[in-house]
Amino acid sequence: MRKRKAHMKYIAAMALMLNLGVASVYAQHQPVKMSYSGTSGASAINLQQPGTQTGEENFAGNGALGPFTFLLISAETTSPQQPPPSTCSGPANIYFSRVAGAGVFRFRDGSLLKVNLTQGADCVDLAAQQSHCTLTLQITGGTDRFKDASGTLTLTETNVPVLADALNNPVFFASSGEFTGTVSGVTREEDRQEERQ
Repeated sequence: MRKRKAHMKYIAAMALMLNLGVASVYAQHQPVKMSYSGTSGASAINLQQPGTQTGEENFAGNGALGPFTFLLISAETTSPQQPPPSTCSGPANIYFSRVAGAGVFRFRDGSLLKVNLTQGADCVDLAAQQSHCTLTLQITGGTDRFKDASGTLTLTETNVPVLADALNNPVFFASSGEFTGTVSGVTREEDRQEERQ
């Protein structure tokens, strides 16, 4: 009887250690690469940051975390704190700094992943009729499998004008690019199913 009890304790201890080992694997940083396309333009939301305009970006894509949609609201200014980089200086270029913003990824399973904009900028090339954007996004958790998620993503984007206003200023853009970075704390679908039972 004692032998059986000791054996059961051993099995229970091994199961716990295995479970903790699996959990630690999923707590590690997971590399992320996700491609997307969509649209960019002015937002009906006004972030009311002095000297800025508010933009909205709507994307759909796929990648390491599965198919997703993404909505980003951000404020940008043409009076950046830092001078533009050499790659965006010249008479045909306009440089914008992103000063505030946040976004939400929605995945096919209904899980949401939230991000805050920590830095970013756009370089508009008037001669080439396109702009390039790079943003740094801090993951701030989410719902379901992303409840405890953390990490950093970098958005790189190319925008091409689709529609101009009466003064011939581009106001609506076709966008494409990718998100890269790392995420940790993501729960597997199998683990979520076990939690529900």
